[in-house]
Amino acid sequence: MLATAVLVAAGLVLGFMPRALPVDIATVKRAPLTVTVEEEGKTRVSERYLISAPVAGYVRRSGLKAGDAVAAGQVLAVIEPARSVALDPRTRAQAQAQVSAAQAALAVAEENARAATAAAQLAQQERVRAESLRQSNFLSAQALDTARSAETRARAVQQAAAHAVRVARYELDMARAAVASTARLQAGGADEQLQVRAPVAARVLKLLQESEGAVATGQPLLEIGNPESLEVEVEVLSTHAVKIAPASKVILDRWGGDQAVQGTVRVVEPSGFTKISALGVEEQRVRVIVDFTSPREVWQPLGDGYRVEARFVLWEGDDVLQLPTSALFRHGDGWAVFAVEGGRARLTPVETGQRAGLATQVLSGLAAGARVVSHPDDKIGDGTRVKPR
Repeated sequence: MLATAVLVAAGLVLGFMPRALPVDIATVKRAPLTVTVEEEGKTRVSERYLISAPVAGYVRRSGLKAGDAVAAGQVLAVIEPARSVALDPRTRAQAQAQVSAAQAALAVAEENARAATAAAQLAQQERVRAESLRQSNFLSAQALDTARSAETRARAVQQAAAHAVRVARYELDMARAAVASTARLQAGGADEQLQVRAPVAARVLKLLQESEGAVATGQPLLEIGNPESLEVEVEVLSTHAVKIAPASKVILDRWGGDQAVQGTVRVVEPSGFTKISALGVEEQRVRVIVDFTSPREVWQPLGDGYRVEARFVLWEGDDVLQLPTSALFRHGDGWAVFAVEGGRARLTPVETGQRAGLATQVLSGLAAGARVVSHPDDKIGDGTRVKPR
């Protein structure tokens, strides 16, 4: 009976004794630490030109393809006048009628000009006769003034008639030009053409109008640019942009190549813009332009509009005392960890420095080699027995 009582008591004691909690343990160590801001970006050609149609018309089919090299001054597109206007039967009839109407208007203007010239000559004769009679006192001064005024009006009418003749001739020339163009097209002759040429030597980046068809004034036809002038455009949050300075180091990875590409920040644009995120949240973002510093052979497969992941280096150190960020928790106004000493968790305040995602710099409170609970929870307190999971 005594032995049974001892065994029962021992079982109760063992059953109610606190057991060591299994925890994940990490080691405080010295290693390189880099603080970065990571955002998605895309490549773009900085020296690019958008070639547009200078006039409305009918563009011919282009023989160029994306990637073709073009020389400065090379013909990129040929634009003809709108075919629907030039070949429409009703338009041809209207053009011929306009020629006849312009010829009749010119004849009327010429007759009016002859009549105005005759009236001006008569007014001049009347004025000369009135001046002669005035010298002989056979005519009053008022009558002489009336004759002179009549001559002035007649001269003005003559000038207006002459201008009307010139206007009628211009209108006749315009009507004849339209008829001549229509007749040339009907006869199978070549129409007037406008050639759009390349401003610089470059490569075709994108064909916006490959097939023939009608185009409006200013309609884009194709884009050309120099692939050697490739750069990266990254849209970062404004709160991160204030920490990025020109000439900062940038690491470009996850672009499909075997190794990361190095770059530097050329400019942080001074103005931001609002962008809606995938979760429907409004964000203020700023464009940052990055230049490649790695050799051209490393990033040669990249083209215009390719996706890359950009990591902006804000701070880095070669020998930094650090621990996992998950081991930290708030304690008063600062931070603390549970250090593992003798199988027990000890509450240890620490002073932190730079934080790089999964790792945080330790300024004081721990030494290299110390072990800490990497994921503390509410079951752990100061002095709790713990064991590695």
